[in-house]
Amino acid sequence: MTPRMLLLDAAKRLQASDIPDPQVDGALLLAHLTGRHPLELRLDGENVLAEETVAAFETLLTKRLQRYPLQYLTGEANFFGRVFSVDDRVLIPRPETELLAEKAVQALKKFPPPAQALDLCCGSGCIGITMALEVPEAAVTLTDLSAAALAVAKDNAETLRAKVTFRQGDLFMAVPGQQFQVIVSNPPYIPDEECSTLQQEVRCEPLTALAGGEDGLDFYRRIAKEAPEHLTAGGMLLLEVGWNQAQQVGELLRQAGLDVLSIDQDWQGIPRMITAKKTR
Repeated sequence: MTPRMLLLDAAKRLQASDIPDPQVDGALLLAHLTGRHPLELRLDGENVLAEETVAAFETLLTKRLQRYPLQYLTGEANFFGRVFSVDDRVLIPRPETELLAEKAVQALKKFPPPAQALDLCCGSGCIGITMALEVPEAAVTLTDLSAAALAVAKDNAETLRAKVTFRQGDLFMAVPGQQFQVIVSNPPYIPDEECSTLQQEVRCEPLTALAGGEDGLDFYRRIAKEAPEHLTAGGMLLLEVGWNQAQQVGELLRQAGLDVLSIDQDWQGIPRMITAKKTR
């Protein structure tokens, strides 16, 4: 069977199962197995695939038809122009989080080196590692409660040659007594009851990276309360929030004595990122 024949059949099956972007998903799965470019494979109607490749593709396709995330099947996700390893120990990086990383990089560049930065709830490490690579003179610390998630982040840092520090612990308990110029976090923010209603692929991701308490704001309450003592004078806090949480989180930060500088939208026009500053 040629790549083109295999992918045409796969696209039909994926489409029948209501998988978004069926042609793209099939091509990416086959590219993962062959090391060839997805478009090249979709156009190749001449070369015959090895039987073991077809069999391995069928195994992956079956899992994708069961709505297992594509990124977990290929073991990678693109973020900020780099490839990060991911599996079911960590949340899959989202495009909107790239905007948070971009703002964090911009904030970090405002401080003289070596600026201290903290990525809370780092997961795969995509934000903190991006900060370290974009601002190599900075000192970036990544923390997570999950040892399994930190293992993934450490692998990514090693692969991407990012000089970062890792600490395991529950939010700021991982960095007692330390202060930072920039703190960034994409914490769990889905209300607990909504987790069971999420898209099937999302329900394959670790619940601890999704569930944010009864109203989804548990982590923001703690971050708002504890962040001021871990920020230097003039230090900045950047957060990603849920689609309807920006105003509430902004108020939590103000109550904690932080100045909310901006609430920025994601690609879909949803208020998604909050930037606050310690000015007093």
